[in-house]
Amino acid sequence: MTTSAPLLESCYFPPSGSRVDLAVSGGPDSLGLLLLAREAELVVTVHHVDHHARATSGADADFVESVCGALGVAFVRHDVTVEPGGNFEARARSARRHALPKGVLTGHTMDDVAETVLLNMMRGAGVDGLSPMVGDPTKPLRDIRRAPLHDFVRRSDFEPRHDETNDDPSFQRNRVRHELLALLDDIAGRDVVPILARQARVLGEDRRWLEELSAPDHALDLVDADCRILRAWPDARLRRWLRTVLRSDDAGDGHHPPSADEIERAMAVVRGDVVATELSGSRRLARRDQRLTLE
Repeated sequence: MTTSAPLLESCYFPPSGSRVDLAVSGGPDSLGLLLLAREAELVVTVHHVDHHARATSGADADFVESVCGALGVAFVRHDVTVEPGGNFEARARSARRHALPKGVLTGHTMDDVAETVLLNMMRGAGVDGLSPMVGDPTKPLRDIRRAPLHDFVRRSDFEPRHDETNDDPSFQRNRVRHELLALLDDIAGRDVVPILARQARVLGEDRRWLEELSAPDHALDLVDADCRILRAWPDARLRRWLRTVLRSDDAGDGHHPPSADEIERAMAVVRGDVVATELSGSRRLARRDQRLTLE
């Protein structure tokens, strides 16, 4: 059995010979993704996004290109510019999303799942936010721990790049990674990452069941809905429908449902407590003659 065999058994790669796009930054997670994809006999095209946000970003791109040359895989460099300032992480994610091809595979691990659960929990997420990456085909390493993946990479012929921003405590994810998880481990007396990942999988199963139950509701457009019928729905059903029909592009982090406060205000419009409410994205939800409009 090769050193990578236990890792490969935990990957969710497509069948050998499949063509895949990989997002590779040059760090140990994405480099591990590339090496495992090669061992899984996938036909790989590597995509690297250079944000030009660090003095070493150009060297990272050159490193990834050299690795691809050594492995004989295709390489595509994407140059984007993300200006410094507030909400940098979200704007950088948005820039990557627009630059990378649809369905690109990323090197997110089980540790990333746990960190995302905690981040979303602090933001007040529901079942969707507490089951991130579950069943996501673009996250083939989601059941692999970061430490054995890094050990695998260290035994390769390549030394991964280090992104110094991953040590910057001004980014919330870094504090969760380096401080909060260590504190939770200490309090629980055990490694909480597998527990959080298991919770995400259980909630993911609940989410899929709810999605099946609510599929007929999602076929109902907002403008066709009758508020008299909507008012008879259980609150949980109405909230889930509103989260779907009121989704919108935000300022930098993609396509998201409204906040919990916005949903409560929208429910007040449906119930007839108010005639209209303001929503994010300069939108206004209003009710007239038992019908809804979104302007």
